[in-house]
Amino acid sequence: MLIANLIQNPLLLITFIISILLAITVHEFAHAYTALKAGDPTAKVMGRVTLNPIAHLDPMGTIFLFLVGFGWGKPVPTNPSNFRKKSDEILIALSGIIANLIFAAVLAIPLRIASLKGITLDSNLWLNMLSIAVDINIVLAAFNILPISPLDGSHVVEYFMSEESKINFRTYGPFILLGILIIDRASNLSILSGIMEPIIRIFSIIVKGTFSFFI
Repeated sequence: MLIANLIQNPLLLITFIISILLAITVHEFAHAYTALKAGDPTAKVMGRVTLNPIAHLDPMGTIFLFLVGFGWGKPVPTNPSNFRKKSDEILIALSGIIANLIFAAVLAIPLRIASLKGITLDSNLWLNMLSIAVDINIVLAAFNILPISPLDGSHVVEYFMSEESKINFRTYGPFILLGILIIDRASNLSILSGIMEPIIRIFSIIVKGTFSFFI
């Protein structure tokens, strides 16, 4: 398991934990901030327009991040009736993913410079630490873009659905996601990994210019 491997190096394990907290915080803050700019103060009233990690952590989502390397934060509350445009729903849904990719791209700047100079990750502990942070943001973005409720990608799909279809979609989505995770863990099918890998490759190339993955 990922954590078991990182335990061998306490500093990298601490980096992993801090990177998770930062990635989730940036992701959920982006949702809350974008919703506020779209005219909905619900998240602000609930104390979610903040970079305080405690306000954004979801217990189950955090557990999954530690166990399998991806997960989610506490959903940001919104009231669509406050949005200036109906299409703001899509912007808010994608804002967390975009924020993670921007954050990852900024963190990856030293990695790009090191690559140009021929410096490898194995030769520099700080580059290893940065690589972990970058990859966690990429994985979180790739996971959340999947069109399965309650992930961010599902809200984009819901935009084109009737209200009745939305209810069914939201009801069965979590069970589908949980079922995929259980099947992945109980077998060698790696369904979720197979779905996410091309997305991770694309995001990694955009962010780092290469598909070299640390986590």
